[in-house]
Amino acid sequence: MNVIETRKLEKIYDETAVNVKAVDNVDLNVEAGEFTAIVGPSGSGKTTLLNMIGGLDTPTSGSVIVDNTDLSTLDSRQIIDFRLHNIGFVFQAYNLIPVLTARENVSFIMELQGLPGNLIDRRSREILSKVGLGDRLDSRPGQLSGGQQQRVAVARALAAKPRFIIADEPTANLDSKSTETLLDMMEQLNKEENMTFLFSTHDQRVMNKARRVIVLEDGKIVSDTKK
Repeated sequence: MNVIETRKLEKIYDETAVNVKAVDNVDLNVEAGEFTAIVGPSGSGKTTLLNMIGGLDTPTSGSVIVDNTDLSTLDSRQIIDFRLHNIGFVFQAYNLIPVLTARENVSFIMELQGLPGNLIDRRSREILSKVGLGDRLDSRPGQLSGGQQQRVAVARALAAKPRFIIADEPTANLDSKSTETLLDMMEQLNKEENMTFLFSTHDQRVMNKARRVIVLEDGKIVSDTKK
């Protein structure tokens, strides 16, 4: 079953005298449970494509359908609510709230979802234990390594029980050991919970782990390989 579908998706940026087509007529289907990497050189359109799939950016034309919902039919408030309940995000820069502990960072999304406090507390503890940070619940981001911060970010994304997770260059700021730990953890979550992961990456280690690799050049899909 498709959890993500794009149809003739385009994004054109008006750069004064020249229009730049960042994403060019992309048709893409992603099924539930995939572990997929979107790769390509800088400027190929990877992040723009992910941002449109995640409802963070609006297409110039075409459509993004997530779980049978066409995002173009939603207003700005509905898009925010849809993202909150359906899409998890893991960013290159972690995007954790510095003054909150690991547990509070993970709890924050669930609080926005309006879940009861006892469920939030239990789930945040469980998911942080699952990513190997059960002993760092009360540590703030500044007290954690880069790899640990990225694991908190993954835990935060998972805690909301999204339909899929978008990970934009999640290993870019990590050393080799932290990258290996993070990828093993995400691969395990993918297999055990059938969680769908969609990466953008330059990292060969991510490409090696992915079971599907989509190559973008100049905003177009030039190859799509399943392992």
